[in-house]
Amino acid sequence: MITLRNFIESDTEQLIAILNDKDVTQYLSTKIPSPYTEEDALWWINEGSQGELVKAIIFNNTLIGCVSVLAGEFEFNRSGELGYWLAKEYWQQGITTKATSMLLDTVFTKTNITRVFAYVCEDNLASMKLLQKLGFEQDAILKNAMFKHEQFFNAHLFSLLKPNNQN
Repeated sequence: MITLRNFIESDTEQLIAILNDKDVTQYLSTKIPSPYTEEDALWWINEGSQGELVKAIIFNNTLIGCVSVLAGEFEFNRSGELGYWLAKEYWQQGITTKATSMLLDTVFTKTNITRVFAYVCEDNLASMKLLQKLGFEQDAILKNAMFKHEQFFNAHLFSLLKPNNQN
């Protein structure tokens, strides 16, 4: 069974293991330290993940990933940026789709966010398929918008509008 909850200190070891897997972090933000240390994990648990819409993905009582929506500011305060990651051994099982759907339900019923968006690196076809499965539409391709591993990548921008709130 998949559940979402806040991160807790007993997640430390699992966080370190997952976020030191290059396959998992390949498309994640470079703001995630590498190598990922115990100090990084404790900071994430006690400070970084404290937002209302940042959740640990739990499967059979084990931390296996994270899903979040970070609310925008100022004139973008009704939009939120979606992010997620999952331990490699759980890929291709529908878990991220289910966890993301659970969080989106919370976002659209319990907050004033009406648009959720995600940037996806051009090489991350699995993430693009996941977003489309959830009903996201591609808004744009931002040329050379990402610079990672000493090279540029196009960023694909996807968005989902709150049901019954579409223009």
